[in-house]
Amino acid sequence: MYVLLLAAVLHFALDVVGSVSQLEINKHLELGREFLAKGQLQDALSHYHAAVDGDPNNYLTHYKRGTVYLALGKAKFALHDLDKVLELNAGFIPARLQRGNILLKQANFDEAEANFMDVLSVEPNNRDALNALDKLYPAKEDMKYIDMLVHNNDHTAAVHQITRLIEICPWSSHLRERRAEIYLLLGDYMSAISDIRSTTKLLSDNTEGFFKLSMWLYRLGQVEEALKEIRECLKLDPDHKECFPFYKKIRKISKLLQDAEKASEDTKDYETCVESARRVLIQEPDEQNVRFTAFHLLCKCYIGISETTDAINNCQQALKIRKEPGVICDSAEAYLAGEMFDDAIREFKEALEIDPNFQRAKQGLQKAQQRQKMSESRDYYKILGVPRTAKKKDIIKAYRKAAQKWHPDNFQEGDEKKRAQKKFIDIAAAKEVLTDDEKRAKFDQGEDPLDPESGRHQQGFNPFQEFHHFHGSPFQFKFHFN
Repeated sequence: MYVLLLAAVLHFALDVVGSVSQLEINKHLELGREFLAKGQLQDALSHYHAAVDGDPNNYLTHYKRGTVYLALGKAKFALHDLDKVLELNAGFIPARLQRGNILLKQANFDEAEANFMDVLSVEPNNRDALNALDKLYPAKEDMKYIDMLVHNNDHTAAVHQITRLIEICPWSSHLRERRAEIYLLLGDYMSAISDIRSTTKLLSDNTEGFFKLSMWLYRLGQVEEALKEIRECLKLDPDHKECFPFYKKIRKISKLLQDAEKASEDTKDYETCVESARRVLIQEPDEQNVRFTAFHLLCKCYIGISETTDAINNCQQALKIRKEPGVICDSAEAYLAGEMFDDAIREFKEALEIDPNFQRAKQGLQKAQQRQKMSESRDYYKILGVPRTAKKKDIIKAYRKAAQKWHPDNFQEGDEKKRAQKKFIDIAAAKEVLTDDEKRAKFDQGEDPLDPESGRHQQGFNPFQEFHHFHGSPFQFKFHFN
Protein backbone atom coordinates (compact mmCIF):
# COMPACT_ATOMS: atom_id res chain seq x y z
CA MET A 1 0.00 0.00 0.00
CA TYR A 2 2.80 2.38 0.94
CA VAL A 3 4.61 1.69 -2.35
CA LEU A 4 1.47 2.39 -4.40
CA LEU A 5 0.91 5.68 -2.56
CA LEU A 6 4.51 6.79 -3.14
CA ALA A 7 4.24 5.99 -6.86
CA ALA A 8 1.05 8.04 -7.15
CA VAL A 9 2.70 11.02 -5.44
CA LEU A 10 5.70 10.85 -7.76
CA HIS A 11 3.46 10.60 -10.84
CA PHE A 12 1.48 13.64 -9.70
CA ALA A 13 4.73 15.59 -9.09
CA LEU A 14 5.99 14.81 -12.57
CA ASP A 15 2.68 15.93 -14.10
CA VAL A 16 2.92 19.23 -12.22
CA VAL A 17 6.54 19.82 -13.30
CA GLY A 18 5.66 18.99 -16.91
CA SER A 19 2.66 21.29 -16.81
CA VAL A 20 4.67 24.20 -15.37
CA SER A 21 7.42 23.69 -17.95
CA GLN A 22 4.93 23.84 -20.81
CA LEU A 23 3.42 26.99 -19.37
CA GLU A 24 6.86 28.58 -19.30
CA ILE A 25 7.53 27.51 -22.89
CA ASN A 26 4.23 29.00 -24.04
CA LYS A 27 5.04 32.22 -22.19
CA HIS A 28 8.43 32.46 -23.94
CA LEU A 29 6.79 31.82 -27.31
CA GLU A 30 4.22 34.54 -26.68
CA LEU A 31 6.86 37.06 -25.56
CA GLY A 32 9.01 36.13 -28.55
CA ARG A 33 6.08 36.81 -30.89
CA GLU A 34 5.37 40.16 -29.23
CA PHE A 35 8.99 41.32 -29.40
CA LEU A 36 9.21 40.17 -33.03
CA ALA A 37 6.12 42.23 -33.89
CA LYS A 38 7.77 45.29 -32.28
CA GLY A 39 11.00 44.72 -34.20
CA GLN A 40 12.96 43.99 -31.00
CA LEU A 41 14.77 41.08 -32.59
CA GLN A 42 17.40 40.35 -29.94
CA ASP A 43 14.75 40.19 -27.22
CA ALA A 44 12.62 37.94 -29.42
CA LEU A 45 15.62 35.69 -30.06
CA SER A 46 16.32 35.33 -26.32
CA HIS A 47 12.79 34.06 -25.67
CA TYR A 48 12.88 31.68 -28.62
CA HIS A 49 16.19 30.31 -27.29
CA ALA A 50 14.45 29.58 -23.99
CA ALA A 51 11.50 27.94 -25.78
CA VAL A 52 13.81 25.71 -27.84
CA ASP A 53 15.75 24.72 -24.72
CA GLY A 54 12.46 23.82 -23.02
CA ASP A 55 11.21 21.71 -25.92
CA PRO A 56 13.99 20.90 -28.44
CA ASN A 57 11.73 18.56 -30.45
CA ASN A 58 9.12 21.16 -31.38
CA TYR A 59 9.73 21.90 -35.07
CA LEU A 60 7.57 25.05 -35.04
CA THR A 61 9.70 26.59 -32.28
CA HIS A 62 12.84 25.96 -34.32
CA TYR A 63 11.10 27.49 -37.34
CA LYS A 64 10.16 30.64 -35.42
CA ARG A 65 13.69 31.06 -34.12
CA GLY A 66 15.05 30.53 -37.63
CA THR A 67 12.78 33.36 -38.84
CA VAL A 68 14.31 35.71 -36.27
CA TYR A 69 17.82 34.66 -37.29
CA LEU A 70 16.93 35.55 -40.88
CA ALA A 71 15.64 38.96 -39.82
CA LEU A 72 19.00 39.52 -38.07
CA GLY A 73 20.86 38.54 -41.24
CA LYS A 74 22.34 35.40 -39.62
CA ALA A 75 21.72 32.97 -42.47
CA LYS A 76 24.10 30.30 -41.10
CA PHE A 77 22.11 29.94 -37.86
CA ALA A 78 18.79 30.17 -39.73
CA LEU A 79 19.82 27.24 -41.94
CA HIS A 80 20.77 25.24 -38.87
CA ASP A 81 17.28 25.73 -37.42
CA LEU A 82 15.58 24.95 -40.75
CA ASP A 83 17.59 21.74 -41.07
CA LYS A 84 16.33 20.76 -37.62
CA VAL A 85 12.75 21.57 -38.64
CA LEU A 86 12.98 19.31 -41.69
CA GLU A 87 14.63 16.59 -39.62
CA LEU A 88 11.63 16.67 -37.28
CA ASN A 89 9.02 17.20 -40.03
CA ALA A 90 10.30 16.56 -43.56
CA GLY A 91 6.98 17.58 -45.10
CA PHE A 92 6.86 21.10 -43.64
CA ILE A 93 6.70 23.12 -46.89
CA PRO A 94 7.35 26.65 -45.43
CA ALA A 95 10.70 25.47 -44.02
CA ARG A 96 11.66 23.82 -47.33
CA LEU A 97 10.83 27.04 -49.24
CA GLN A 98 12.68 29.19 -46.74
CA ARG A 99 15.72 26.95 -46.94
CA GLY A 100 15.68 27.09 -50.74
CA ASN A 101 15.48 30.89 -50.73
CA ILE A 102 18.44 31.21 -48.36
CA LEU A 103 20.54 28.89 -50.52
CA LEU A 104 19.54 30.86 -53.65
CA LYS A 105 20.62 34.11 -51.99
CA GLN A 106 23.94 32.44 -51.16
CA ALA A 107 24.32 31.34 -54.81
CA ASN A 108 24.19 27.64 -53.82
CA PHE A 109 22.15 26.95 -56.93
CA ASP A 110 22.13 23.12 -56.95
CA GLU A 111 21.03 22.78 -53.33
CA ALA A 112 18.45 25.55 -53.74
CA GLU A 113 17.04 23.89 -56.85
CA ALA A 114 16.71 20.57 -55.01
CA ASN A 115 14.66 22.24 -52.25
CA PHE A 116 12.31 23.94 -54.69
CA MET A 117 11.85 20.69 -56.64
CA ASP A 118 10.96 18.92 -53.37
CA VAL A 119 8.26 21.54 -52.78
CA LEU A 120 6.90 21.09 -56.33
CA SER A 121 6.81 17.32 -55.92
CA VAL A 122 4.23 17.86 -53.18
CA GLU A 123 2.60 21.05 -54.50
CA PRO A 124 3.16 21.20 -58.31
CA ASN A 125 1.63 24.67 -58.60
CA ASN A 126 3.39 26.32 -55.68
CA ARG A 127 3.95 29.88 -56.98
CA ASP A 128 6.81 30.68 -54.58
CA ALA A 129 8.83 27.69 -55.75
CA LEU A 130 8.09 28.34 -59.42
CA ASN A 131 9.03 32.03 -59.15
CA ALA A 132 12.25 31.13 -57.36
CA LEU A 133 13.23 28.72 -60.14
CA ASP A 134 12.53 31.46 -62.72
CA LYS A 135 15.29 33.46 -61.02
CA LEU A 136 17.56 30.53 -60.33
CA TYR A 137 17.99 29.08 -63.83
CA PRO A 138 19.16 32.32 -65.58
CA ALA A 139 21.46 33.12 -62.62
CA LYS A 140 22.99 29.65 -62.87
CA GLU A 141 23.72 30.24 -66.57
CA ASP A 142 25.11 33.74 -65.94
CA MET A 143 27.59 32.30 -63.43
CA LYS A 144 29.24 30.30 -66.23
CA TYR A 145 30.15 33.43 -68.22
CA ILE A 146 32.18 35.13 -65.48
CA ASP A 147 35.29 32.99 -65.99
CA MET A 148 35.09 33.49 -69.74
CA LEU A 149 34.91 37.30 -69.40
CA VAL A 150 37.86 37.36 -66.98
CA HIS A 151 39.85 35.04 -69.27
CA ASN A 152 39.23 37.50 -72.13
CA ASN A 153 40.34 40.42 -69.89
CA ASP A 154 36.89 41.97 -70.19
CA HIS A 155 36.93 42.94 -66.52
CA THR A 156 34.34 45.70 -66.76
CA ALA A 157 31.80 43.30 -68.30
CA ALA A 158 32.66 40.73 -65.61
CA VAL A 159 31.90 43.28 -62.87
CA HIS A 160 28.52 44.05 -64.49
CA GLN A 161 27.75 40.31 -64.75
CA ILE A 162 28.55 39.70 -61.06
CA THR A 163 26.60 42.80 -60.02
CA ARG A 164 23.48 41.41 -61.74
CA LEU A 165 23.98 38.10 -59.95
CA ILE A 166 24.42 39.79 -56.56
CA GLU A 167 20.98 41.36 -56.97
CA ILE A 168 19.59 37.80 -56.91
CA CYS A 169 22.23 36.35 -54.55
CA PRO A 170 22.99 39.18 -52.07
CA TRP A 171 24.27 36.77 -49.39
CA SER A 172 26.94 35.19 -51.59
CA SER A 173 30.35 35.87 -50.09
CA HIS A 174 31.91 34.02 -53.04
CA LEU A 175 30.45 36.48 -55.59
CA ARG A 176 31.61 39.49 -53.59
CA GLU A 177 35.11 38.03 -53.21
CA ARG A 178 35.22 37.40 -56.95
CA ARG A 179 34.07 40.93 -57.76
CA ALA A 180 36.63 42.33 -55.32
CA GLU A 181 39.42 40.49 -57.14
CA ILE A 182 38.26 41.92 -60.47
CA TYR A 183 38.01 45.42 -59.00
CA LEU A 184 41.67 45.06 -58.02
CA LEU A 185 42.55 44.23 -61.63
CA LEU A 186 40.74 47.44 -62.61
CA GLY A 187 42.69 49.40 -59.96
CA ASP A 188 39.51 50.21 -58.02
CA TYR A 189 40.71 49.50 -54.48
CA MET A 190 37.85 51.26 -52.71
CA SER A 191 35.20 49.10 -54.41
CA ALA A 192 37.27 45.98 -53.71
CA ILE A 193 37.51 46.96 -50.04
CA SER A 194 33.75 47.54 -49.88
CA ASP A 195 33.07 44.04 -51.21
CA ILE A 196 35.55 42.35 -48.87
CA ARG A 197 34.11 44.27 -45.92
CA SER A 198 30.71 42.79 -46.84
CA THR A 199 32.14 39.26 -46.74
CA THR A 200 33.37 39.79 -43.17
CA LYS A 201 29.75 40.45 -42.22
CA LEU A 202 28.33 37.55 -44.25
CA LEU A 203 30.82 35.05 -42.78
CA SER A 204 31.24 35.22 -39.00
CA ASP A 205 34.70 33.59 -38.98
CA ASN A 206 36.16 35.19 -42.11
CA THR A 207 39.79 35.65 -41.02
CA GLU A 208 40.92 35.63 -44.66
CA GLY A 209 38.53 38.50 -45.39
CA PHE A 210 39.87 40.59 -42.52
CA PHE A 211 43.44 39.91 -43.66
CA LYS A 212 42.68 41.05 -47.23
CA LEU A 213 40.77 44.07 -45.94
CA SER A 214 43.69 45.12 -43.75
CA MET A 215 46.28 44.48 -46.46
CA TRP A 216 44.39 46.52 -49.07
CA LEU A 217 43.73 49.41 -46.69
CA TYR A 218 47.43 49.49 -45.81
CA ARG A 219 48.30 49.50 -49.51
CA LEU A 220 46.14 52.63 -49.84
CA GLY A 221 48.10 54.23 -47.01
CA GLN A 222 45.22 54.00 -44.51
CA VAL A 223 47.41 52.58 -41.78
CA GLU A 224 45.08 53.14 -38.81
CA GLU A 225 42.15 51.50 -40.60
CA ALA A 226 44.38 48.59 -41.61
CA LEU A 227 45.43 48.13 -37.98
CA LYS A 228 41.80 48.09 -36.86
CA GLU A 229 40.85 45.34 -39.34
CA ILE A 230 43.88 43.12 -38.65
CA ARG A 231 42.93 43.20 -34.97
CA GLU A 232 39.52 41.77 -35.94
CA CYS A 233 41.33 38.87 -37.59
CA LEU A 234 43.34 38.24 -34.43
CA LYS A 235 40.19 38.26 -32.31
CA LEU A 236 39.04 35.24 -34.33
CA ASP A 237 42.47 33.57 -34.40
CA PRO A 238 45.23 35.11 -32.20
CA ASP A 239 47.92 32.98 -33.87
CA HIS A 240 46.79 33.41 -37.48
CA LYS A 241 49.85 32.70 -39.65
CA GLU A 242 49.28 35.74 -41.91
CA CYS A 243 47.46 38.20 -39.66
CA PHE A 244 49.87 38.06 -36.70
CA PRO A 245 53.12 39.02 -38.52
CA PHE A 246 51.27 41.65 -40.57
CA TYR A 247 49.83 43.09 -37.36
CA LYS A 248 53.33 43.45 -35.85
CA LYS A 249 54.55 45.28 -38.95
CA ILE A 250 51.74 47.80 -39.31
CA ARG A 251 51.56 48.44 -35.56
CA LYS A 252 55.17 49.63 -35.72
CA ILE A 253 54.49 51.81 -38.78
CA SER A 254 51.37 53.24 -37.15
CA LYS A 255 53.31 54.22 -34.01
CA LEU A 256 56.03 55.97 -36.03
CA LEU A 257 53.49 57.91 -38.11
CA GLN A 258 51.55 58.92 -35.00
CA ASP A 259 54.76 60.15 -33.36
CA ALA A 260 55.66 62.16 -36.46
CA GLU A 261 52.17 63.66 -36.76
CA LYS A 262 52.09 64.64 -33.09
CA ALA A 263 55.56 66.18 -33.26
CA SER A 264 54.58 68.12 -36.38
CA GLU A 265 51.13 69.35 -35.39
CA ASP A 266 51.00 69.45 -31.59
CA THR A 267 54.47 70.01 -30.16
CA LYS A 268 56.19 71.54 -33.22
CA ASP A 269 59.12 69.25 -32.46
CA TYR A 270 60.24 69.07 -36.06
CA GLU A 271 63.45 67.15 -35.33
CA THR A 272 61.44 64.29 -33.81
CA CYS A 273 59.03 64.45 -36.73
CA VAL A 274 61.91 64.07 -39.18
CA GLU A 275 63.44 61.17 -37.26
CA SER A 276 60.15 59.23 -37.04
CA ALA A 277 59.21 59.80 -40.68
CA ARG A 278 62.65 58.72 -41.88
CA ARG A 279 62.28 55.49 -39.90
CA VAL A 280 58.99 54.81 -41.68
CA LEU A 281 60.80 54.97 -45.02
CA ILE A 282 63.36 52.45 -43.73
CA GLN A 283 60.71 50.11 -42.31
CA GLU A 284 58.48 50.31 -45.41
CA PRO A 285 60.51 50.24 -48.66
CA ASP A 286 57.69 49.08 -50.94
CA GLU A 287 54.17 50.38 -50.28
CA GLN A 288 54.12 53.74 -52.04
CA ASN A 289 51.06 55.21 -50.34
CA VAL A 290 52.57 54.63 -46.91
CA ARG A 291 55.82 56.17 -48.11
CA PHE A 292 53.81 59.09 -49.48
CA THR A 293 52.64 59.92 -45.95
CA ALA A 294 56.23 59.78 -44.66
CA PHE A 295 57.57 61.96 -47.50
CA HIS A 296 54.79 64.48 -46.91
CA LEU A 297 55.62 64.68 -43.20
CA LEU A 298 59.30 65.18 -44.02
CA CYS A 299 58.34 67.89 -46.52
CA LYS A 300 56.49 69.86 -43.83
CA CYS A 301 58.90 69.22 -40.97
CA TYR A 302 62.03 70.14 -42.91
CA ILE A 303 60.32 73.46 -43.69
CA GLY A 304 59.83 73.85 -39.91
CA ILE A 305 63.58 73.62 -39.28
CA SER A 306 64.47 75.76 -42.33
CA GLU A 307 66.13 72.88 -44.20
CA THR A 308 64.71 74.02 -47.52
CA THR A 309 66.70 71.72 -49.79
CA ASP A 310 65.59 68.60 -47.87
CA ALA A 311 62.05 69.99 -47.70
CA ILE A 312 61.90 70.47 -51.48
CA ASN A 313 63.36 67.02 -52.17
CA ASN A 314 60.85 65.25 -49.93
CA CYS A 315 57.93 67.29 -51.25
CA GLN A 316 58.88 66.21 -54.77
CA GLN A 317 59.16 62.57 -53.68
CA ALA A 318 55.63 62.76 -52.27
CA LEU A 319 54.31 64.36 -55.45
CA LYS A 320 55.83 61.62 -57.59
CA ILE A 321 53.51 59.21 -55.78
CA ARG A 322 50.37 61.31 -55.56
CA LYS A 323 49.39 64.79 -56.74
CA GLU A 324 47.26 66.48 -54.10
CA PRO A 325 46.60 70.24 -53.91
CA GLY A 326 47.63 70.41 -50.25
CA VAL A 327 50.94 68.66 -50.88
CA ILE A 328 51.60 70.82 -53.95
CA CYS A 329 51.09 73.88 -51.73
CA ASP A 330 53.50 72.47 -49.15
CA SER A 331 56.04 72.02 -51.94
CA ALA A 332 55.41 75.60 -53.06
CA GLU A 333 55.99 76.80 -49.48
CA ALA A 334 59.32 74.95 -49.45
CA TYR A 335 60.35 76.70 -52.67
CA LEU A 336 59.19 79.99 -51.18
CA ALA A 337 61.29 79.41 -48.05
CA GLY A 338 64.26 78.89 -50.36
CA GLU A 339 63.36 82.10 -52.24
CA MET A 340 62.79 80.13 -55.45
CA PHE A 341 59.87 82.32 -56.38
CA ASP A 342 59.26 81.11 -59.94
CA ASP A 343 59.01 77.50 -58.74
CA ALA A 344 56.70 78.48 -55.89
CA ILE A 345 54.42 80.43 -58.23
CA ARG A 346 54.36 77.52 -60.70
CA GLU A 347 53.29 75.05 -58.01
CA PHE A 348 50.59 77.27 -56.50
CA LYS A 349 49.18 77.62 -60.02
CA GLU A 350 49.32 73.83 -60.46
CA ALA A 351 47.30 73.36 -57.27
CA LEU A 352 44.70 75.79 -58.61
CA GLU A 353 44.47 73.84 -61.85
CA ILE A 354 43.40 70.81 -59.80
CA ASP A 355 41.08 72.80 -57.52
CA PRO A 356 40.30 76.34 -58.75
CA ASN A 357 38.59 77.17 -55.42
CA PHE A 358 41.45 76.08 -53.16
CA GLN A 359 41.88 79.13 -50.91
CA ARG A 360 45.30 78.15 -49.63
CA ALA A 361 46.65 78.04 -53.19
CA LYS A 362 45.05 81.40 -54.02
CA GLN A 363 46.54 83.07 -50.97
CA GLY A 364 49.89 81.34 -51.49
CA LEU A 365 50.09 82.47 -55.10
CA GLN A 366 49.41 86.07 -54.10
CA LYS A 367 52.04 85.87 -51.34
CA ALA A 368 54.64 84.33 -53.68
CA GLN A 369 54.05 86.99 -56.32
CA GLN A 370 54.36 89.78 -53.75
CA ARG A 371 57.48 88.22 -52.26
CA GLN A 372 59.00 87.96 -55.72
CA LYS A 373 58.29 91.64 -56.27
CA MET A 374 59.77 92.52 -52.88
CA SER A 375 62.89 90.47 -53.59
CA GLU A 376 63.71 93.05 -56.19
CA SER A 377 63.85 95.67 -53.42
CA ARG A 378 64.58 95.19 -49.72
CA ASP A 379 64.52 91.86 -47.91
CA TYR A 380 64.67 92.67 -44.22
CA TYR A 381 65.63 89.13 -43.21
CA LYS A 382 68.58 89.20 -45.56
CA ILE A 383 69.62 92.65 -44.36
CA LEU A 384 69.96 91.36 -40.79
CA GLY A 385 71.17 87.91 -41.89
CA VAL A 386 68.47 85.99 -40.01
CA PRO A 387 66.14 83.21 -41.22
CA ARG A 388 62.43 83.84 -41.63
CA THR A 389 61.78 81.68 -38.59
CA ALA A 390 64.03 83.82 -36.34
CA LYS A 391 62.68 84.83 -32.93
CA LYS A 392 62.48 88.46 -31.85
CA LYS A 393 65.44 88.23 -29.46
CA ASP A 394 67.63 86.85 -32.28
CA ILE A 395 66.48 89.66 -34.57
CA ILE A 396 67.38 92.30 -31.97
CA LYS A 397 70.77 90.68 -31.41
CA ALA A 398 71.46 90.65 -35.16
CA TYR A 399 70.32 94.27 -35.43
CA ARG A 400 72.69 95.44 -32.70
CA LYS A 401 75.62 93.68 -34.26
CA ALA A 402 74.88 95.05 -37.75
CA ALA A 403 74.13 98.57 -36.47
CA GLN A 404 77.41 98.76 -34.59
CA LYS A 405 79.30 97.55 -37.63
CA TRP A 406 77.67 99.96 -40.11
CA HIS A 407 77.13 103.04 -37.96
CA PRO A 408 78.30 105.97 -40.14
CA ASP A 409 80.46 107.34 -37.30
CA ASN A 410 82.77 104.40 -37.96
CA PHE A 411 83.59 105.65 -41.47
CA GLN A 412 85.48 108.61 -42.95
CA GLU A 413 83.76 111.07 -45.25
CA GLY A 414 83.32 109.90 -48.82
CA ASP A 415 81.84 106.91 -50.66
CA GLU A 416 82.40 104.54 -47.76
CA LYS A 417 80.44 106.77 -45.40
CA LYS A 418 77.60 107.17 -47.91
CA ARG A 419 77.48 103.38 -48.34
CA ALA A 420 77.39 102.94 -44.55
CA GLN A 421 74.62 105.53 -44.26
CA LYS A 422 72.46 103.56 -46.73
CA LYS A 423 73.27 100.29 -45.01
CA PHE A 424 72.50 101.74 -41.59
CA ILE A 425 69.08 102.99 -42.70
CA ASP A 426 68.22 99.57 -44.13
CA ILE A 427 69.35 97.85 -40.92
CA ALA A 428 67.19 100.13 -38.78
CA ALA A 429 64.23 99.63 -41.14
CA ALA A 430 64.67 95.87 -40.90
CA LYS A 431 64.66 96.04 -37.11
CA GLU A 432 61.54 98.20 -37.10
CA VAL A 433 59.59 95.81 -39.32
CA LEU A 434 60.78 92.49 -37.89
CA THR A 435 60.35 93.39 -34.22
CA ASP A 436 56.82 94.66 -34.76
CA ASP A 437 54.40 91.69 -35.00
CA GLU A 438 51.89 93.49 -37.21
CA LYS A 439 54.50 94.86 -39.62
CA ARG A 440 56.35 91.56 -39.74
CA ALA A 441 53.12 89.73 -40.59
CA LYS A 442 52.48 92.16 -43.45
CA PHE A 443 56.03 91.69 -44.71
CA ASP A 444 55.70 87.89 -44.55
CA GLN A 445 52.58 88.19 -46.67
CA GLY A 446 54.52 90.07 -49.33
CA GLU A 447 53.86 93.70 -48.36
CA ASP A 448 56.56 96.14 -47.32
CA PRO A 449 54.99 98.23 -44.53
CA LEU A 450 57.69 100.92 -44.98
CA ASP A 451 57.23 101.20 -48.74
CA PRO A 452 56.03 104.77 -49.48
CA GLU A 453 53.91 103.41 -52.34
CA SER A 454 51.83 101.34 -49.95
CA GLY A 455 50.64 104.46 -48.12
CA ARG A 456 51.04 102.69 -44.80
CA HIS A 457 54.65 103.52 -43.87
CA GLN A 458 55.41 105.37 -40.67
CA GLN A 459 56.20 109.03 -40.87
CA GLY A 460 59.20 110.44 -39.08
CA PHE A 461 61.20 107.20 -39.04
CA ASN A 462 64.62 107.90 -37.43
CA PRO A 463 67.16 105.08 -37.71
CA PHE A 464 69.58 106.69 -35.22
CA GLN A 465 66.93 107.14 -32.57
CA GLU A 466 66.18 103.42 -32.93
CA PHE A 467 69.84 102.56 -32.47
CA HIS A 468 70.26 104.78 -29.39
CA HIS A 469 67.04 103.38 -27.94
CA PHE A 470 68.59 99.91 -27.89
CA HIS A 471 72.11 100.92 -26.90
CA GLY A 472 72.03 104.20 -25.00
CA SER A 473 74.78 105.10 -27.45
CA PRO A 474 77.12 108.06 -26.73
CA PHE A 475 77.45 108.75 -30.45
CA GLN A 476 76.81 112.37 -31.27
CA PHE A 477 76.27 111.86 -34.96
CA LYS A 478 75.33 114.66 -37.31
CA PHE A 479 73.91 113.17 -40.47
CA HIS A 480 73.37 115.23 -43.60
CA PHE A 481 71.42 113.92 -46.58
CA ASN A 482 72.81 115.23 -49.84
